[in-house]
Amino acid sequence: MTRYHLIVVESCEELAHQAAQALASQIDLVLAQRDRAQIALAGGTTPEATYRLLGDEHLPWDRVDVWLGDERWVAADDPASNLGLLKGSLLASPLSAGANLHPVPTGLATPELGALAYGEQITHHCDGSPPRLDLVLLGLGDDGHTASLFPGTPATMVTDQWVTVSEGKGMARITMTAPLLSAARQVIFLVSGPGKREALRRLMDPEESSQRTPARLVQPVTDVIVLADQAAAGG
Repeated sequence: MTRYHLIVVESCEELAHQAAQALASQIDLVLAQRDRAQIALAGGTTPEATYRLLGDEHLPWDRVDVWLGDERWVAADDPASNLGLLKGSLLASPLSAGANLHPVPTGLATPELGALAYGEQITHHCDGSPPRLDLVLLGLGDDGHTASLFPGTPATMVTDQWVTVSEGKGMARITMTAPLLSAARQVIFLVSGPGKREALRRLMDPEESSQRTPARLVQPVTDVIVLADQAAAGG
């Protein structure tokens, strides 16, 4: 059974600092053991401040491969693109600009082709089956979704692919699957705001259904770190 290690801080500002330090420490640890670090990052608004702080960390960024846990099926320059989020935050710093960013290929003919191509890229760069990422940062939706694994969608049931198509909030998406996310050496959830309180409670409830709360599908062998602000953690 997956174990969760909950760390609660007072404010969203403190959460961003704590998360950036945790990510930097994990990357540093990986690079002390291997030539390259393979990390997958979340989209959305919650991690943006974290990424700006992380980008200012003095790390050997040219040895870091950055993947997207999910992406909306939009053009790379669309405001809804997670790629744009990373370029405007993490990679905006001169220190981290040398990181090797792997965009989801949303310019292909169909999302299915994009998912297939992205899965092949990950397989090429990461060892194992499923491929083993070193670090995955995930968000948590108020409905219990993570990446683009939304409740009741076929993507939550995919176990024979590492990347698949999905749909959420009226948009086509590409997402890493539960087997790929679960194979990561370290998984960190970043949770902020009172709107996430119920979802966080469900995530940490061992009796909770993974179909209602797909974030529970992510089950690595190591403890999952959950970083939350007081507004999300509540009591």
